[in-house]
Amino acid sequence: QVQLVESGGGLVQPGGSLRLSCAASGNIFGVYIMGWYRQDPGKERELVASISSDGYTNYVESVKGRFTISRDNAKKTVYLQMNSLKLEDTAVYYCNLRKSVQTIWGQGTQVIVSS
Repeated sequence: QVQLVESGGGLVQPGGSLRLSCAASGNIFGVYIMGWYRQDPGKERELVASISSDGYTNYVESVKGRFTISRDNAKKTVYLQMNSLKLEDTAVYYCNLRKSVQTIWGQGTQVIVSS
């Protein structure tokens, strides 16, 4: 059983920064993709960023140049550095891990961007 635990969410002013972390625990190893999704009530969950085991990244267009995803394979942890935050970045952010037939979600961490 693999579990994902997110941290780092909170309240931040527009233009501010926040760093999310997601640590995987349990029987997981080898090649897998980790990423961050976000969702507001009544809206579709969208992929924010993802990163492969060897460091290939993908970002939704709206966060390019502002967010940076990274991972530490030894710690089985993925990070999302969020800079220049905007009001529209407000959402619950969910960590995701994909490996072959497995898709695992974290519980979500709230990010609120407000002045």
